[in-house]
Amino acid sequence: MKRIALTLLALATLSAPSLAQPDSYPNKPVRLIVPFPAGSATDIVSRLMAQKFSTRFGQQFVVENRPGASGNLGVDIVAKSAPDGYTIGLITASTHGVTPALGTKLPYDSIADFKPVSMIGAAPYVLVLYPGIPAKSVAELVALAKTKPGQLNYGSAGLASLAHLAAALFANDMGVELTHIPYKSSAQSSIDIITGRLNMQFATVGPTLENIRDGKLRALATTGARRVSSLPDVPTMMEAGVKDYDVALWIAYVTPAGTPDSIVGKLNQAMNDILKEPDLVANLQKQGFEPDPGPPQALTSRIRTETDKWRALVTKTGIKPE
Repeated sequence: MKRIALTLLALATLSAPSLAQPDSYPNKPVRLIVPFPAGSATDIVSRLMAQKFSTRFGQQFVVENRPGASGNLGVDIVAKSAPDGYTIGLITASTHGVTPALGTKLPYDSIADFKPVSMIGAAPYVLVLYPGIPAKSVAELVALAKTKPGQLNYGSAGLASLAHLAAALFANDMGVELTHIPYKSSAQSSIDIITGRLNMQFATVGPTLENIRDGKLRALATTGARRVSSLPDVPTMMEAGVKDYDVALWIAYVTPAGTPDSIVGKLNQAMNDILKEPDLVANLQKQGFEPDPGPPQALTSRIRTETDKWRALVTKTGIKPE
């Protein structure tokens, strides 16, 4: 009888659900690591996504803000977490595109140490001018810049920021010389372009919309692959004649390398469904993001492509972080 009881116990143990079994996932709370402060756009988006995940899976998805080192601190926590699906990390065009391209020494490999889940969305910039600048289109701006090399200036939130690189890429592609004025925050540069201290800026759409609509700034083009829903009459850079120009602050979710494919598949399917829900789409657009769901492979491809693009620009221009 004792031998039978042990055998039955062993069989029960083998058949019992475990944390590693994808069909039981998730059976405890899941943490979403956001490597930026509470209240940031990435934090707001993650809290919206966490609510949707929680409803869909019947388990809590809890946002955990771990800011520091320009996002690298939180990203490193994700890389070193158990690959069991219970830690999901937010990454951005900065953490997985710009930073690796700058040659910054990182405690993780931006490709090998992560398993992609899906893109969430992308927030293109809008190229705006002080209305006193006599250019009504990208072509007119380029023509003007060529007659005044180095005399037109633009601001950004700092050296080697994504907005700085967006402007430098534009100047490089168009063969013009522009003067970069780095600021400690985009808020101050936004004030200076309205007053005319700055000539132009690659600005985030959300905070800039009111000034565009009030005529305080002139929008020439947006920087993504598709037009921005809140600026439907403003062409993309590519539509305006800048070949293959696609720059946006994209955000996405990854898990630690080694997470089972079946769990990643569950999360990817959930994201693809969630990112089509009208209320979430509207809330993302309020934060300046256009939803961009897709397969995990598309995210890996984007990380590689963006890193290569920015590395080539950094090599050519000599741009270095502060």
